[in-house]
Amino acid sequence: MNSIKYYLTRVSEIFDQETFLAEPRELYEPIDYTLRLGGKRIRPTLLLAANALFGGREEEARNAALGIETFHNFTLLHDDLMDRSPLRRGQPTVFCKWDENTAILSGDTMFALAWRYFLRQPTPHLQEILQCFNETAIEVCEGQQKDMNFESCTLDKVSLDDYLDMIRQKTAVLLAAALKIGALYAGAPSGEVDKLWQFGIHLGLAFQLQDDLLDGYGDTAVFGKKTGQDIRDNKKTFLPLTALALCSPEQKNELASLFAPQNPLDEEEKVRRVMNLYNTVDLRPKIEKAIADEFAKASRQLDDIQAPEDLKTPLREMLESLNGRKK
Repeated sequence: MNSIKYYLTRVSEIFDQETFLAEPRELYEPIDYTLRLGGKRIRPTLLLAANALFGGREEEARNAALGIETFHNFTLLHDDLMDRSPLRRGQPTVFCKWDENTAILSGDTMFALAWRYFLRQPTPHLQEILQCFNETAIEVCEGQQKDMNFESCTLDKVSLDDYLDMIRQKTAVLLAAALKIGALYAGAPSGEVDKLWQFGIHLGLAFQLQDDLLDGYGDTAVFGKKTGQDIRDNKKTFLPLTALALCSPEQKNELASLFAPQNPLDEEEKVRRVMNLYNTVDLRPKIEKAIADEFAKASRQLDDIQAPEDLKTPLREMLESLNGRKK
């Protein structure tokens, strides 16, 4: 029986063995820089673990693991540029280290490289795999656009359901797709693939809600990026949307004013005042409960999958490792 550490190690080895540098260097050096930064590499790890869950062969899923992580990092290059984020994994983001045009073009190339990786490995299920990947890519972009739309809205124009739907598209579907694609390479039954997809959706929702929590309450040195950035960017995350329902009328007016698109307040003062409101209404336990609920739903989906229990162990370990993470 393999543990999740085995698959994390295998993913690291796969990336160490892969060459990302090519000509022109100006295009590929940012790609190599991004993919060598590491990160948690959750998506390719889930893909390999899901493949093994249904008796698949790792060598057949290897290129898909590279492809799913390359696509994920493409989205990060563009997200960082759109969000003006200076740090990623504790290091300068590509648009800061190079420039905006480089981040756009290198990101575009990574999207194409992801497709190349998927096309490298023949399989009877390739059409279904590529359809899953393509629809997932579209949903991720739709989720990103909704996220951008919310930034220019007033707080009362975005519901919590709107937000949860957005993060399902922007974050959760890619985790679910990694699991589904790994299972498809193994020829898993469609009903079990559907359960694995739902496991990924709930895992992804919990993961993003943790990001919301850490953006407000995390330690920058551990988290790897500046806390309070969602507040600076007027992002309508779980925190302000839930806080709004807990506030008194006066506090609601203040919170709405702080998240107004054209708020003139100094950014750091804005963060301080918003966090003070969050603490006043005792917000942190609410998001911690929401995170715990999503992890519990993911666990129940995993329980229902018809596969040997020992082969489920890596996915259970991944769930447990993500539950309560600090970065």
